[in-house]
Amino acid sequence: MKSSNELLFLALGGSGEIGMNVNLYGCEGKWLMVDCGMTFGEADYPGIDLVLPDLDFIERRRRDLVGLVLTHGHEDHIGALPYLAADLKVPLYATPFTAGLIAHKLEEEGLTGQVPLKLIRPGDVLDLGPFRVTPVPLAHSIPEANALLIETSLGRIFHTGDWKIDPTPVLGNPTSPEKLRAIGDLGIDVMVCDSTNAFTEVASGSEASVFDGLLDTVEAAPGRVLVTTFASNAARLHTIGRVAEESGRRVAVAGRSIERYIKVAKATGYLTDFPETVRYDEAMRLPRKELLVVATGGQGEPRAALGRIAAGQHELKLGESDTVIFSSRQIPGNETAVGRVMNQLAELGVRTVTERQAHVHVSGHPGRPELVQMYDWIRPKLLIPVHGEQRHMLEQARLGLANGVPSALVQKNGDLIRLAPGNPRKLGEERVGRLVLDGDVILPADGNTINERRRLAFQGVIAVSIVIGSGGRVAADPVVRPVGLPVEADLEDFLRDCTETAARAVEPGRDPEKLKEDVRLAVRRCATLWTGKKPTVEVLVTRL
Repeated sequence: MKSSNELLFLALGGSGEIGMNVNLYGCEGKWLMVDCGMTFGEADYPGIDLVLPDLDFIERRRRDLVGLVLTHGHEDHIGALPYLAADLKVPLYATPFTAGLIAHKLEEEGLTGQVPLKLIRPGDVLDLGPFRVTPVPLAHSIPEANALLIETSLGRIFHTGDWKIDPTPVLGNPTSPEKLRAIGDLGIDVMVCDSTNAFTEVASGSEASVFDGLLDTVEAAPGRVLVTTFASNAARLHTIGRVAEESGRRVAVAGRSIERYIKVAKATGYLTDFPETVRYDEAMRLPRKELLVVATGGQGEPRAALGRIAAGQHELKLGESDTVIFSSRQIPGNETAVGRVMNQLAELGVRTVTERQAHVHVSGHPGRPELVQMYDWIRPKLLIPVHGEQRHMLEQARLGLANGVPSALVQKNGDLIRLAPGNPRKLGEERVGRLVLDGDVILPADGNTINERRRLAFQGVIAVSIVIGSGGRVAADPVVRPVGLPVEADLEDFLRDCTETAARAVEPGRDPEKLKEDVRLAVRRCATLWTGKKPTVEVLVTRL
């Protein structure tokens, strides 16, 4: 695939899902990459915490890749870089705060100096092959979020990244209507736009408005208060710090990721007035009314700080009279995990407060009024929704068409779209996939290891060991060990039946591999009769 006389768009992640954003633009035989994020493992991936995009398409074309530009520092936009960036062998371009987060990640993976990391300063314009890229500051829940104006010989693209309209942002500058209107005056052929809140009827709201809601809730709390939020929401961390000072509470931080974000923010000129934190042992000695904890884990992650505190497995303890404030949006799909943590807190006597009970959160993504306002400023000829599940992207397409956008095109990961020349259309589908980080090893998400693990999780496993003596006969009773099968009450009878079945399946003089297969099938049939399951059966044959 060459992009010689065409302007192309291809999403390798983030279209049809919320998270793992990777977008490619092709022009004059070259490619520009925007963002390289990850997402978190789900029940479909047993034992997996991180899921990464499969970049095979662009890795095979990396000689034509002119650069990777990062819109901002959220994990779903930069999280895959420590694992995949070195293979791309291309410079990364990021603003100072985002670059600081990336540098920390590369250092943790021992990649410092191996991946070129170039700073984008205010007013910079990047000339990357056929792409002229101008970062455009937009408000979001993290410092230095940028849209990208991408200019080529075949058209102009406005790639929004993650954004909202916030006239009073806590960190950074407000979105400039004048600048956005001027960009629209240039003539924008395509706007690639965040769809996360396409169903939300109201604007996201200003970050500054959260202060009063958090302060009222904290001041009303009779005991310790824990506020959980996304570690990357530096604006919210700033607000929480102000609330702690105003309410006369000391601050303890629980969660390495929050500590990292605070460190990078201070190094780049943000959160410089965040209160000095206290150690856990000191925090536990403070009067309960004088402590505020900031913690990760608001999505119900069992190994995050809040999950361990709720389970009583952390140095910080909560109990009767204490309050936990969920100052974050619950990501769809995490309801069960969050409910589990809330129930654990309830058992401790802890009161929980969410955005349903008090004004303790605003979104970092645009609601419908903000989307309509952006259409009016930019006036694109074509709208391509991204950053959403299919329903979100379809809804934004409908919204755009109903509010003056001439055309909309809904694509999904892997759809190769020709933007120009001619009418935009889908050319075909490129292979996309997922990789998983399993311990320290990167594997295909649909490969043998993960598929086997799923089978083991659903069906269980039986190990059979058989010793064959002279004449090809069984020299001793086979040893059978089931794992994960529902035979607890009948284990002895089950083992006896499986052992006899395995012994009967041995045919003297049988080829060793065929003998193993005979035993495997016989034991599995026996297990199915007992349990209704079809477990994986592994057979080891030893000859005397």
